[in-house]
Amino acid sequence: MTKPERVVLIGVAGDSGCGKSTFLRRLIDLFGEDLMTVICLDDYHSLDRKQRKETGITALDPRANNFDLMYEQIKALKEGQAIDKPIYNHETGLIDPAERIEPNHIIVVEGLHPLYDERVRALLDFSVYFDISDEVKIAWKIQRDMAERGHRYEDVLAQINSRKPDFDKFIEPQREFADVVLQVLPTNLINNDTERKVLRVRMLQREGKEGFNPAYLFDEGSTIQWTPCGRKLTCSYPGMQMYYGSDVYYGRYVSVLEVDGQFDNLEEIIYIENHLSNTSTKYIGEMTHLLLQHREYPGSNNGTGLFQVLTGLKMRSVYERLTAKEAKLAVQV
Repeated sequence: MTKPERVVLIGVAGDSGCGKSTFLRRLIDLFGEDLMTVICLDDYHSLDRKQRKETGITALDPRANNFDLMYEQIKALKEGQAIDKPIYNHETGLIDPAERIEPNHIIVVEGLHPLYDERVRALLDFSVYFDISDEVKIAWKIQRDMAERGHRYEDVLAQINSRKPDFDKFIEPQREFADVVLQVLPTNLINNDTERKVLRVRMLQREGKEGFNPAYLFDEGSTIQWTPCGRKLTCSYPGMQMYYGSDVYYGRYVSVLEVDGQFDNLEEIIYIENHLSNTSTKYIGEMTHLLLQHREYPGSNNGTGLFQVLTGLKMRSVYERLTAKEAKLAVQV
C-alpha cells in the first residue's frame, strides 16, 4: 500500500452498545480494509480496570483517559507519521505493550470521547455521534444482558443507572460538535409501546459545513411529511412515516431526515432511495445495494441501517473531495 498523501480523519462517537461496531462494518464496505485503520479510544485509558475500581472513576470520566497522548498520536498520524499506540486489553482489564500503527488513507477514531477534547476535535474531517434515547438503550441492554448473558433485570438497570451521571456529563454533550447525529427514539406510531422493536430514527445533518451537502427528501428546504406505504412499499402494522425539515440544534441549523417504522422488504428501499437527493451515491440503487449486502446487520430493517449507510456515503464523499481520489481506486493502489 502506498503512503497516503492526505490522511482523512473520521470521528465515531457514542456510548457502548449503540451501534458503532455495525457502522464501522458498513464503512469497510465503502472503503475496504486496506484503506481504513480503526483506532479504539479505549486504548488511551490511563487507569486500568483495577485502578478504576479502586478509585471509583469510570471509563467515561476524562480522568481515566490520557487525552494528551491521544491528541499527540492522532495528530502525528494525520501528519503522516507512525505511532506506538498503547493497547487496552478488554479481557484482562490491563494496559498491554504498545503496537506500531502506520498512517493510512482513512483513520477512524471511535469510542466514548472522540469529540471531547477540542484539540482532537479540530483534527477531525468528519464526525458522527450515535444518540440512543434512554428508553431504547434500556430495552436493548435488558434484551441483550438478560437474554444472552443471563443477568437479572435489577442488576442490568442498576448498571445503567450507575453509568448515567458520567454519561450525561461527559459523553452526551459531544453531540453538539458532530457533523451528523443519528438519533434512535421510541416510535410515535404505537401508543405506550414498551417492546421498542419499532423505532423512530432521525438523521441530523449540520448545515453550512464546507463540502457537506445534507441529503433531503423531495424538495430541499421544505417541510415534508410522507407516508410511503402503498403499492410500492409494503408496510405491515404499524405502518411507516417519513419526515424531512429544518431544525435548530445546539444553536445551529440542521437538516433532519426521519424514518418511523420498519421495512418489510429491503428490496423495496429503492423506492425510498429514489425520492432522496444529495445522497452521494455513485449509481442509482447504491444505498439499497449496500443495505442488501448485510441484511443481517442490526437495524437493517429500519431507519438505523438506512441512515448509517447514508452517513457512510457522506464520509466517502468527504474523503474523495479532500484527497481528489476515488475510494475504490485508492483501495486498488
